[in-house]
Amino acid sequence: MVAGATWVVFSLFILTLSTSGVNSANFTLVNECNYTVWPASLSSGGSGEILPTTGFVLRSKESYTITAPTTWTGRFWGRTLCTTDSTGRFSCITGDCGSDKLACNGSGSSPPATLVELSTNESSGDFYDVSLVDGFNIPVSVVPTNSNCKSTGCTADLNAVCPTEMEVREKGNVVACHNACAEINKDFFCCVGNYSTPKTCKPSLYAKVFKEACPQAYSYPYDDNTSTFQCSNQTNYNITFCPASNNSNSDQFSNKSISVGDSLIASNEASQWLSPSGDFAFGFYQLPNDLFLLAIWYSNMPNKTIIWYANGDNLAPTGSRLELNDSRGLVLSNPQGLELWRSNFISGTIFRGLMNDDGNFQLLDQNFESIWESFTHPTDTLVPTQVMELNGELSSRQGELNFSRGRFKLLLQENGSVVFNLINLLNNYSFEPYYDIDPADAENQTDTGMKLIFDKSGFLYILKKSGEKFNITKPIGTVSTTDFYFKATINYDGVFTISYYPKVPKTGQGWITTKTIPENICLNSTFTGGEGICGFNSICNLKTDQRPMCKCPEGYSVIDSNNMYSGCTSNFQVICQGDGHLGSQYDSYIMKEIQNTDWPKSDYETLSPIDLEECTKSCLQDCLCVLVTFNGSSCWKKKFPLTNGRSDLGVNATSVIKLMKNSDPKGKKDHVPLIIAISVLLGSSVLVILMLVGAMCFGFPYNHKKIKNSITDNSVVGKNLRNFTFKELIQATSNFREELGRGSFSIVYKGTIQMTNVAVKKLDKLFRENDKEFHAEVNVIGQTHQRNLVRLLGYCNEGQHRILVYEFMSNGTLASFLFTPLKSNWGQRLDIVLGIARGLVYLHEECCTQIIHCDIKPQNILLDDEYNAKISDFGLAKLLLINQSHTETGIRGTKGYVAPEWFRSAPITAKVDTYSFGVVLLEIICCRRNVEKMPVNEEKAILTDWAYDCYTARRLDILLENDDEAINDIKMLEKLVMIAIWCIQEDPSRRPTMKKVLHMLEGVAEVSIPPSPYLHGSIS
Repeated sequence: MVAGATWVVFSLFILTLSTSGVNSANFTLVNECNYTVWPASLSSGGSGEILPTTGFVLRSKESYTITAPTTWTGRFWGRTLCTTDSTGRFSCITGDCGSDKLACNGSGSSPPATLVELSTNESSGDFYDVSLVDGFNIPVSVVPTNSNCKSTGCTADLNAVCPTEMEVREKGNVVACHNACAEINKDFFCCVGNYSTPKTCKPSLYAKVFKEACPQAYSYPYDDNTSTFQCSNQTNYNITFCPASNNSNSDQFSNKSISVGDSLIASNEASQWLSPSGDFAFGFYQLPNDLFLLAIWYSNMPNKTIIWYANGDNLAPTGSRLELNDSRGLVLSNPQGLELWRSNFISGTIFRGLMNDDGNFQLLDQNFESIWESFTHPTDTLVPTQVMELNGELSSRQGELNFSRGRFKLLLQENGSVVFNLINLLNNYSFEPYYDIDPADAENQTDTGMKLIFDKSGFLYILKKSGEKFNITKPIGTVSTTDFYFKATINYDGVFTISYYPKVPKTGQGWITTKTIPENICLNSTFTGGEGICGFNSICNLKTDQRPMCKCPEGYSVIDSNNMYSGCTSNFQVICQGDGHLGSQYDSYIMKEIQNTDWPKSDYETLSPIDLEECTKSCLQDCLCVLVTFNGSSCWKKKFPLTNGRSDLGVNATSVIKLMKNSDPKGKKDHVPLIIAISVLLGSSVLVILMLVGAMCFGFPYNHKKIKNSITDNSVVGKNLRNFTFKELIQATSNFREELGRGSFSIVYKGTIQMTNVAVKKLDKLFRENDKEFHAEVNVIGQTHQRNLVRLLGYCNEGQHRILVYEFMSNGTLASFLFTPLKSNWGQRLDIVLGIARGLVYLHEECCTQIIHCDIKPQNILLDDEYNAKISDFGLAKLLLINQSHTETGIRGTKGYVAPEWFRSAPITAKVDTYSFGVVLLEIICCRRNVEKMPVNEEKAILTDWAYDCYTARRLDILLENDDEAINDIKMLEKLVMIAIWCIQEDPSRRPTMKKVLHMLEGVAEVSIPPSPYLHGSIS
């Protein structure tokens, strides 16, 4: 349609002239491109004269001269990316004339194509122009040999500035640029219908883009006559593809491309490959921890903002090497030669790499076609010209300088909508979207989104099937990519930001944010699953930059002081009595108001109508109630865990939180000195008492009857535990009828107390070692409170009876969950691993007195009704005073899980639990016991040995027989096995602390390559 319009205009202009010349012209076509061009021609104008050839091949640096008839009117164009198939059919990606042959034989070009239009030997001379009305595919110039005549052309590479929605791509490269008519097909753009005259046909925004880049060329059907050129004297013409003024990609390839075999080394000196303009760098980005990230960044700004990265979960140490390989692409290896990352592509052979000026790093084959590119593998950021296809996603990092995969992602769904999800890092589960952008029109539900486009002007939108744009941001008239850098990022706090930065910055200049999505993530987002933006029990506040800030309410402390998004835990424990109320502890708690604050999704009871006083009282009398929210007439009672906490003037509610009386508002950390002092005094008192009791025991014969009549010791337990009588427990267990399990010194029975199931652990022998176990367990568990520890409800210390009462775990032990013929759910296993690690971190580092468990094994890990892991059986725990680093004791624990230092009379530290955790971690991964009594294969008899052998052989898949879920998550599998190998190091000094283990599991700390776990080779 467009081709016809412009050709008619050009022909009418020529036909207004009379008389013809007498001499014919020569057309010399020259190919200065770095690739082959297939020129074609079409004769027109009614003369009936045609050229000797209508299509031929012109390789790089070749030329070909055609002698025209005496009078000739027609056009030339260049075809690119042409092939001949097995049937002999010839076709081209751009400029194809549809003849199926090399010669066009009277057929015109298929848009888009850059056209050279000529008419020779007219009465007033020759007329010629370069037309972009049919689009653009290749730079071209027209130069008359007569020096008195002007040259014209479009020598700029319009493919580099083509509006994103007009691009024609082949294997990732922009190979041509459509005109607006062909792509949008509306009267205004095509100059038809009501816009078919010079008066009504006006240049569109797209035509103006062409005109700015190539001012001499025709950019729309009725462009002014300054785009048509006349030569009154006899002349010949040189038509050059990719003229020297802009040799397409040739300069880039020759000056800035990376050859196969080129490499970079991670060191303190800059190691990078620059784009031609120097705006972007690809290479090793050094982090503060002396590790390196393979990344792309804006290189001309002081803070070197990263827009793409490869090895966020596996950082490279100093001396690591990146090499371009012809068959494997980019390969990143550590100094020992172990592969850390590689660019994955389906097929092809790499010829060159190229860091482009748009921020896209490409791997090209010998035809300069893209095989792999960073734009199609985005991380957390988009930059101008980048396009995201359906099912494409961005994933946040974990922190400002922590490039491990974060908790948030942006996804362009199959239905064309953009959604933002919180994800579970262990099993990659995506919770319901906390925000979405749906471009679908209510009146036309089929006109859905197709692409998410960040165009060259820094304008972000969703392109719909109809060609209509659904704007996410608005174009900024005073800000362009000529003078500013742009980026769109899903940040580690879940906020999506669009920002710009001046190329000539002021001192102290930072990124200027033009759009945040959501505008208020604290208020506009509701997380239906997971812990929310700030974690459980926390409050989200919006800062002036529209980014969230997390804080804990009074009486609570942040779980991880290095991560404000980790959530909060209370500094005190509310204990329920038998009637479900606080009972005698009513006066121990107060209620404190917090204005304009709410925790949605944590309600378990609603009272209405009610006043604030009664609302507050209802919570104070209910042990499950943590706080209430009141809005004037209704009261919502909330329990742990509190989710989606937000504080904002837009929250029309008052929350009233339950706090311990006389608690220090600064949080539990300020209590530590006092706790230590009290613990020392109490410990001294208990020591004196025990010495006296010991003297009495040695001074008098041992007498069961005397013990039974005299011992009722309440001094060993905390104030929050219930003291049961033996009779009560006989009734609760129906005379200890239903046995749940047994250990070396105890039997566990199922019981029921006030319609609640409990586990009753009866120490079945009475002798000194067992009595010490009872005292240790009551004292230890009585002062612990953490979600991954089994909760002690009470005890019985009547006469010679030593009994503990625990909360009941409905799903039994981890052993019964793992060691079955059917593989258990991979996601549940990952959650269990994290729960065990958190429980051990609490025991080792977060209690006022350090606790070593000494017997971590699957039988001592219990699972509640939601399969949350809880550590049980503190009977073998060894307590340390805070200023001690180790203790010496007899061997404790279970064969197969016991750390080697137990057998060497070496100091015992919390690292013995790290060792046991490593063994359990491997058992969870493989769903088998560490030691097989009757192994089918001898090399598989001991799991710790076999797992290390599989790791060194890079055959971790062998560990996971019939476990497709885990095999499909091979990256997480490798990470877990590496952590386990670190944990089972025979040398305890090599083992990480459990806090470091937890950080590695959560992605906060990197997992480096573990050494052999054995001090002297393999063990048998």
